[in-house]
Amino acid sequence: MNRRWVEGNRCRLLENGEAFFPAVFDAIRGAQREVLIETFILFDDKVGRELRQVLIDAARRGVSIDLTVDGYGSPDLSEGFIGALVASGVRLHVFDPCPRILGMRVKLFRRLHRKLVVVDGMRAFVGGINYSADHLEDYGPEAKQDYALEIEGPLVDEIHTVAHSILPSATRRHFRRPRPPEPADLPRVGDADAMLVVRDNDRHPNDIERHYRAAIRAARQEVIIANAYFFPGWRLLNEMRKAARRGVRVTLIVQGKPDMQIVSLLGRLLYPDLLADGVAIHEYCRRPLHGKVALVDQDWSTVGSSNLDPLSLSLNLEANVIIRHRGFNAELRERMQRLIRVDCRQVEPGPQPPRTAWRIVVSTLVFHVLHHFPRWAERLPAHRPKVESVQ
Repeated sequence: MNRRWVEGNRCRLLENGEAFFPAVFDAIRGAQREVLIETFILFDDKVGRELRQVLIDAARRGVSIDLTVDGYGSPDLSEGFIGALVASGVRLHVFDPCPRILGMRVKLFRRLHRKLVVVDGMRAFVGGINYSADHLEDYGPEAKQDYALEIEGPLVDEIHTVAHSILPSATRRHFRRPRPPEPADLPRVGDADAMLVVRDNDRHPNDIERHYRAAIRAARQEVIIANAYFFPGWRLLNEMRKAARRGVRVTLIVQGKPDMQIVSLLGRLLYPDLLADGVAIHEYCRRPLHGKVALVDQDWSTVGSSNLDPLSLSLNLEANVIIRHRGFNAELRERMQRLIRVDCRQVEPGPQPPRTAWRIVVSTLVFHVLHHFPRWAERLPAHRPKVESVQ
């Protein structure tokens, strides 16, 4: 599919589960023909059970429903949870089922990490929020800070086609691309230009990173990136540093209260070079940051599932929407500035640590990982993923 700007869309920013879950569940309650859902994580908790119930209710009134979960991210759904869905007529699919060896999940690489919902081919949701209670503030200190996007308009056709493309054939269990559905020829409902950008292990191996780099390269005034797992390749880092050196205000918001310590440790190895070139770094400390959003100047924004790390940029299936709209950009900027103002601590440049032999070894290793990981990723286990339907 050629990635292109699609005119005439209406885009609504949804912050955290408090905004996302009611919007998705209400859309499913109003569905008349079809619901398509893809998610990395679906848990058997209060959020997962509410999703299950609205899907069961929709299936019982004749709505066609396909729910695809990732075999690594959603490994422990009970027979009762699954059985109620399947018995009602929901078609449940598992992307690359993940066996356990000595109690540990394997097949870590090349996961279905994107989060998509399409209802009746008319409304879509794209973002980083999974179906789990830890996306709600009442979960406690470990509740995640995250974002998603509700879209109406012609772009929904492309999201609909992508969501269909992963579904298994009725006659084969192995992954293949079915013929895409006919476009719905949706009318314009807004004034936002938007583009769906996916990353896969076939025709779009680096599209999301490429669009990030192009936007930063074109920046003239401001770049704000808020990303949970920040350890990108050398080329993206270099674009950020060059933008800051030419006078662009480059702001990076990362985890200050990490849910995975290794990610925070790796990210902090990048701080000295970024700070030296003038990039402002803010660590979000209220709770774990799980968002994947960015904006450039006054009219370029993106919301999606892709982290800026090797897994998302080189291995997983991801989906972001890029929006060209000044009003949406302004709203996202206001949300990011509020995070910085209220819940972040700024990382201040400090004296460089002495260049010991250990630091030289670590710096050299980090440089080569950042410089070469896209090519190395291609050599990681590349079994052909499959989507299995649960009977």
